[in-house]
Amino acid sequence: MLQGVPAIVHSPALQRLMATAERVAKTNASVLITGETGSGKEIIARAIHHFSLRCNKPLIDVNCGALPEHLVESELFGYEKGAFSGADSQKVGFFELAHEGTLFLDEIGELEPRTQVKLLRVLDGTPYYRVGGLKKVSVDARIIAATSRDLEDQVAKGAFRNDLFHRLNQIHLHIPPLRERREDIIPLSNFFLHATYPHLTFCEEAKRTLENYHWSGNVRELRNVVLTAAVFCPSETITAHELPSHIQEFRPRFDSSEAPIAAPLDTMEKDLILRALRGTAGHQQKAARILGISRRTLSRKLRSYSLQKG
Repeated sequence: MLQGVPAIVHSPALQRLMATAERVAKTNASVLITGETGSGKEIIARAIHHFSLRCNKPLIDVNCGALPEHLVESELFGYEKGAFSGADSQKVGFFELAHEGTLFLDEIGELEPRTQVKLLRVLDGTPYYRVGGLKKVSVDARIIAATSRDLEDQVAKGAFRNDLFHRLNQIHLHIPPLRERREDIIPLSNFFLHATYPHLTFCEEAKRTLENYHWSGNVRELRNVVLTAAVFCPSETITAHELPSHIQEFRPRFDSSEAPIAAPLDTMEKDLILRALRGTAGHQQKAARILGISRRTLSRKLRSYSLQKG
């Protein structure tokens, strides 16, 4: 939690970004947030609204990519009764709903050129008509847009208007992917886990495995993996074996160089066994699988090293 904003901010990169977002929030400038899918663009948008002078007014979030093409204009700008078949009453659009507040346009790169033209005019302060309307509507809304696309590339290809890009890009904030801020992985994992399963924990090997993985789906993928592992966890400690198989491939390797070079073989073996047990919170069956030996062999070795009674 960051001063009232539900966000896990641990890495220096994200701390700097949040500090910038707080400064930007005090202005009325349009903000363009970029970053890979699932990296947390909505969290930054909500932080800007939270720290702004408009915080007591509505924050309306719209996923432009989820709006059917034939309904985009009527959803954004509203429509009058009888404007088209099924328009049985007047409906205000998202812009009006966000009056004096903030309108968050997620996946702005998905808008069609026709809608981009009208959006640009509204952003420039020009009153507009609802679909089928005869009376102009004026709104005062702070615009925050987000995209996982490369809008400059889209502009070069003619798929996104250059003038709209520069109107949205008054201030640009980029969220680094999760793999570039690994300090956030374990705090985020614990947050997702304890929100639903407060009695569960991760063993050290599972934590290192999560940190080693590349997270192409970013925070959204991490959340799904954590909750899935919790569902299938047979005890109160999540080990690497509860993680998906493609993530288990990133389990840390035991480094024999940590032991003194001159250490006797049995001392090195004992050290490996103890590390495996620590990594599985003492679960002998899982430790045996990590070591590549049977549960019976592990028990015998534990007795030989006086690590287990019997």
